[in-house]
Amino acid sequence: MNSDARVRDDVVSSHAVAGAPCWVSLTARDRRTAEDFYRAVLGWDFRTASLMDGFRIAYAHGVPVAGIAAVASTWQMAVAWTPYFAVESADEAVARGQERGGTVAVGPIGFPPGRAALLADRDGAVFGIWEGRLVVGWETWRRAAPAFLRLHTRNAFDAAMFYGGVLEWATARPGCCEVHYDGDEVVLRSEGVVVARIHSGAVEAAPDPTIRPHWQVHFAVADVGACVRAALAHGGTVEDGADATEAVLRDPDGARFTVTSASQP
Repeated sequence: MNSDARVRDDVVSSHAVAGAPCWVSLTARDRRTAEDFYRAVLGWDFRTASLMDGFRIAYAHGVPVAGIAAVASTWQMAVAWTPYFAVESADEAVARGQERGGTVAVGPIGFPPGRAALLADRDGAVFGIWEGRLVVGWETWRRAAPAFLRLHTRNAFDAAMFYGGVLEWATARPGCCEVHYDGDEVVLRSEGVVVARIHSGAVEAAPDPTIRPHWQVHFAVADVGACVRAALAHGGTVEDGADATEAVLRDPDGARFTVTSASQP
């Protein structure tokens, strides 16, 4: 194990980083095609996991960074990347979400060594919660996996109030996430590190009806251009506006994600 993989590996429980993103997972129709695509674009390797049939874990340089499950067709789920947030109690987090107008799609259900649930916020953006032991130490995962998450929504302030209540952001509990405003975005920090942003455009701008509220996963990469070329060569698509620092891609199933230059702050 290298030195990076030992950083804060004592933090292996959702209780220790409650409220922070702790995992991302892809629901796919064709797992083998998805694996080939992400192996080419992001350089991942894949191994079988014991959570459930058809579930695989992606590794980046030996560190588990994401899950892929071929359940989109079986469970009638959308093909998409979904972020999971650590919570102390899945039952309590689900109850807080329902109290605030959110809906529950799945769970909480047991996936040893923990429990998970899928929810949607008041505007329909889907996210997950996780209670229990983390797949890998939180700091190790954060360094190896997504650069950050961004919620595209209709009202950033309203969304921050919803998630803050469900995930207990900006509370008095030790180690909770901090919430700040940065221009037109709400910024979430865990131990001083930006882990998520909530964006709804300029305050005076009307909501864009063409954008369905959703969480976007940003993966840090060494070469955005190489990722774009690999995506196109393996059945993916690239949205307009791609440049050397960032590109929005879709995999062959249509799941949307962003690659961001690792050299960017």
